[in-house]
Amino acid sequence: MASITCNIIPNTRYQIYGQLSPLYHNPKSSFINNIDGRKTVLARYSNVQEPSSTGAVGLAVKQNDSFPGKAEADVVVIGSGIGGLCCAGLLARYQQDVIVLESHDIPGGAAHSFEIKGYKFDSGPSLFSGFQSRGLQANPLAQVLDALGERIPCATYDSWMVYVPEGEFLSRIGPTEFFKDLEKHASPNAVLEWQKLLDAVLPLSAAAMALPPLAIRGDLGVLSTAAVRYTPSLLKSFLQMGPQGALGATKLLRPFSEIVNSLGLKDPFIRNWVDLLSFLLAGVKSNGILSAEMIYMFAEWYKPGCCLEYPLHGSAAVVDALVRGLQKFGGQLSLRSHVDKVVVENGRATGVKLRSGQFIRAKKAVVSNASMWDTLKLLPRDVLPKSYVDGVNATPQCDSFMHLHLGFDSEGIRDDLGIHHIVVNDWNRGVDADQNVVLISVPSVLSPDLAPPGKHVLHAYLPGTEPYELWKGLDRRSAEYKNLKSKRSEVMWRAAERALGPGFSREKCEVKLVGSPLTHERFLRRHRGTYGPAIEAGKGSFPGHSTPIPQLYCCGDSTFPGIGVPAVAASGAIVANSLVSVSQHSQLLDAIGI
Repeated sequence: MASITCNIIPNTRYQIYGQLSPLYHNPKSSFINNIDGRKTVLARYSNVQEPSSTGAVGLAVKQNDSFPGKAEADVVVIGSGIGGLCCAGLLARYQQDVIVLESHDIPGGAAHSFEIKGYKFDSGPSLFSGFQSRGLQANPLAQVLDALGERIPCATYDSWMVYVPEGEFLSRIGPTEFFKDLEKHASPNAVLEWQKLLDAVLPLSAAAMALPPLAIRGDLGVLSTAAVRYTPSLLKSFLQMGPQGALGATKLLRPFSEIVNSLGLKDPFIRNWVDLLSFLLAGVKSNGILSAEMIYMFAEWYKPGCCLEYPLHGSAAVVDALVRGLQKFGGQLSLRSHVDKVVVENGRATGVKLRSGQFIRAKKAVVSNASMWDTLKLLPRDVLPKSYVDGVNATPQCDSFMHLHLGFDSEGIRDDLGIHHIVVNDWNRGVDADQNVVLISVPSVLSPDLAPPGKHVLHAYLPGTEPYELWKGLDRRSAEYKNLKSKRSEVMWRAAERALGPGFSREKCEVKLVGSPLTHERFLRRHRGTYGPAIEAGKGSFPGHSTPIPQLYCCGDSTFPGIGVPAVAASGAIVANSLVSVSQHSQLLDAIGI
């Protein structure tokens, strides 16, 4: 029963990193053994380290006899997803003693990366922007990284390939290029309507961005850190917009479809395109996404000089930067530390119990980065109000994912292959219909180190549209399960063949991995493999971050502001801010110049 301690060695990777991803983990691997009783992996940094050639923090592994260090902290964070790491990193920056407990042997949650046969795969998000933004209107994740003193080297690009029923084209971001695509594949009316939408939306971005997410906290201190501090910039943005623009700004917290409808936009391609952008951002169509979220995206994608960014070395570089930031300020990350339950004493959350039986005390708070349904499983029911339990159980869920990860030879693949490809099979079915929209990422075209020389990596997925009910109760070892995986992954194979062209062959792939909703459920700890709550703007709102149990907080995609990398980063920041004084919070805002 030995624990494992991780110490830094520059320019090496986690020794455990070469194992299969949690998405495709061997049930007899060390991760599962740990669930049965092995103790933790602890990684702690005494100072910042530069990323290695793979963009990852280097660690060596050795055995130890007990949980390293004192099994308590000011704050215990459950889960090392983007939200949890942002929360923990900021808490460490605030000089709080914090421990992040991660069930898997790789940090990052649904955003982790993994390596097989020299191919390094992203398991989740691959479409990024705003990493290099700084200051008041920066992306929430960029603000957190700025606070932690971390930078992520990126490759920039300005387009992705689109395959829609009307045809296929290279869609460019920016204020003018998309008009050319509309002229060719839509209609003159679509051009006019897109210009009308940009004219209405882009001026609203000043108001949408006037209140930086890092300024928000979950108590009355927000009157000081947000309302008073940023009221002048909000008023200025309203004055600059004029009466009509200011009236539009009142819709920031309403569904984006209301803005589209108010402008009288009826062109089918424009309506479908807006739904697709909404779905890419938050997993819902335009009638379910907050206008503020869409306007923020429009400002990043359709203003002069804008570009998209892909982190060199993959999404692992994002996770590693957050881990470096956490540990630079004394925070701890404990891997293979499966939390079995949150301990509640005298009505307050006082710590967590690991599946190994070990208790880790939280002197100030426990923060769960798990989904609302998975957090509920960690709590003793006798301390929860029935209304809270019923509310969680009644919250609608997005569907799950199918994943296809491929490693293949680049011979025969065109040299100008782009990183991203989006396939829409049928607009009439809706972008949220199952087996209809396939997203494809080939990040090795921008970051060649993700694959062996002369090779490519590909990640295709059905984004939150795969029904869990089709898979419920299946034995993962059965022929029925394998046949269903083959059948349901075919749409991704066909999309990949379309994107890669005739030089691609399934038979020549050196790595072929298919992930199902059961994969999400089992190894990413996602209830029913879900993408997150299916809460539509205007019909409901994402929960706040406090819970009925004092000293227990939640962050991540089950909380405000919702689903997506920027949103979960903001949620983690809000919780961290709420756990420190207004004075500390204000000092941090001053330090990063917002």
